[in-house]
Amino acid sequence: MIASIGNNGDSFRREVGSIPGLPDIAAGILTGDEPSSIPILIAVPHAGRAYGSEVLEAMRNPENGPLRLEDRYADRLAAEVSKATGAWLLTAQAPRAMIDLNRAPDDIDWEMVSAAPPHRRSTTLPNSRARSGLGLIPRRLPGVGEVWKRPLPFAQIEERIAAVHAPWHQAIDGALHELRSRWGAALLIDFHSMPTLLKNGAEQPATIVLGDRFGASCHGEIAATAFAYMASEGCVAAHNRPYAGGYGLERHAAPSRGIHAVQLEIDRGAYLDSRLSEPGSGFDSMAELLTGLVRQLAASVAAAGQGSVQASATENWPLAAE
Repeated sequence: MIASIGNNGDSFRREVGSIPGLPDIAAGILTGDEPSSIPILIAVPHAGRAYGSEVLEAMRNPENGPLRLEDRYADRLAAEVSKATGAWLLTAQAPRAMIDLNRAPDDIDWEMVSAAPPHRRSTTLPNSRARSGLGLIPRRLPGVGEVWKRPLPFAQIEERIAAVHAPWHQAIDGALHELRSRWGAALLIDFHSMPTLLKNGAEQPATIVLGDRFGASCHGEIAATAFAYMASEGCVAAHNRPYAGGYGLERHAAPSRGIHAVQLEIDRGAYLDSRLSEPGSGFDSMAELLTGLVRQLAASVAAAGQGSVQASATENWPLAAE
């Protein structure tokens, strides 16, 4: 029997990984209802605020640097949406300053690493993200400069990968496969926040940017459903520009197997105060907008998954035009 939207089961809370230097705090927390209410997992990789003394003492600017790196309170938005819709929710507690969960484990700028084995330096070259300063371990920020006082020991980076990065992505893998097993299809929504975009001529800047790696990480019907809903709500939205999605989508999306993924970049000025440090007057309306979006997407994914009893989820949607 295929599950219907709704839940009369029990809630769960699973701790994911651990934070080096803070052994009593999990790197992430996965919560939800069991059985699941809808075929959606929301992940918030950049909102962690559990800063250990080791991290803060190593930073050049511990007062402002952490805030600039966070997707400030994107986890609170996601929690409101999860509560209203029943979506499973995975939130990071480990901060992005420690390790970026939306980067591949080899996205390393080796110039900021000490005592690295020579073979690692020679065989793993930094990509464009790492060279720009925002690799696996953020190195520099616009307007702030270098993040760290000195190079970080390679052993410390390896510990962060093992304790934080690997368990996070294992948790996503497991959750998505659980959801697909119940519903026939599943959708990962990676929640992020972005600076307010600049106005382009007469066009209003987008409040939300939906990334799907230019059609590679989800079926076109999912993106179409999202944009139709946002247009009906008067929300200006953009597709893949300037954010098409990062490592989370690249690693976990498998549309041909019924596992889809999108990234949402939300204008932080639309839900935070003028200092971009605390929830503002727009927080509730943004949470309501995102709740409606997740409900629309859940219905679309569930309908496709129901057909997977006799055919794959992708066969129930016309092929995307990418």
